[in-house]
Amino acid sequence: MTKSNAKAYWKENIRYVLILLLVWFLVSYGAGIIFKDSLNSIKLGGFKLGFWFAQQGSMYVFVILIFVYVRLMNKLDKKYGYDE
Repeated sequence: MTKSNAKAYWKENIRYVLILLLVWFLVSYGAGIIFKDSLNSIKLGGFKLGFWFAQQGSMYVFVILIFVYVRLMNKLDKKYGYDE
């Protein structure tokens, strides 16, 4: 592994983390607090959507983001030759 290759790997890893954290922030803080009033006009399973995101939706999205991160990192490992 060259130093420039490791630097590119790390840079791409950080980009993935920042994008996924941004998605999580938008879902948990944005949907649950900022856009709560407008989302509450929509009902999901009998609950207002803003309430649903604040109580459960952000946790579901967080778990999904973990699986997305694992998949992205597996692809990144293969791309740079770090896979086993």
